[in-house]
Amino acid sequence: MKTLYDGKTKTVMLDEATNVVNLFFKDSATGENGYFDPGFNTVGGSVEGKGKIGLQISKHFFEIMEKNGIPTHYLGADVDKCLMQVRKLTVPKLEFVLRYFTAGSMCRRFSLEEGIVFDPPYTEVTLKDDEQGDPLISERLCIMKGMLKPGQYDEALGILVKVGEVLKKELAGMGLTLIDFKIEVGYDENGKMYVVDEITPDIWRVRDEKGNIPNQIDCAKLILEKI
Repeated sequence: MKTLYDGKTKTVMLDEATNVVNLFFKDSATGENGYFDPGFNTVGGSVEGKGKIGLQISKHFFEIMEKNGIPTHYLGADVDKCLMQVRKLTVPKLEFVLRYFTAGSMCRRFSLEEGIVFDPPYTEVTLKDDEQGDPLISERLCIMKGMLKPGQYDEALGILVKVGEVLKKELAGMGLTLIDFKIEVGYDENGKMYVVDEITPDIWRVRDEKGNIPNQIDCAKLILEKI
């Protein structure tokens, strides 16, 4: 396979024989110096088996999204090889964020207390650029930079809200309260938009029934027991 992009937690590869894109789920986790946190832009370390668990969870939630009428890039998975087959799409370097409560970087950026409720949920779009600290970006700038076409910014935010509604319900059934999460989107040659990348504890922050916020490693183990 030809490597198209090597990220912090996944490698994007093209099977040149079939023209199918594969995501290889790594065992690496975001954080810093052994401390794991999905909100970090650096790799904090590696945990054996994390990639396989992440793929199992992502497969589960992508299939749930599809059942709820939310288009995704998911086509299939080889869990033993940590590979997920996906649609070949244009994926802009953007992250679409939805917050139900204040937490993490938002509190640091705006000097807010943790746990303030957003009603309705608060949405943000950030540029995926580690050197610039993933700055917020507007629709106008996304279009100017050729990352999105007119109308796609709002369409992606609409998909984000729908994903949140499904994800929040599913996690609540597992005794977890969704605090915030982020997704990536891609679009095909006709402009149709899909949820891409992954849906795992690497993209969300949750609170358990005791009020604790588990890191993505511990949360993944908990989720795996329930799916």
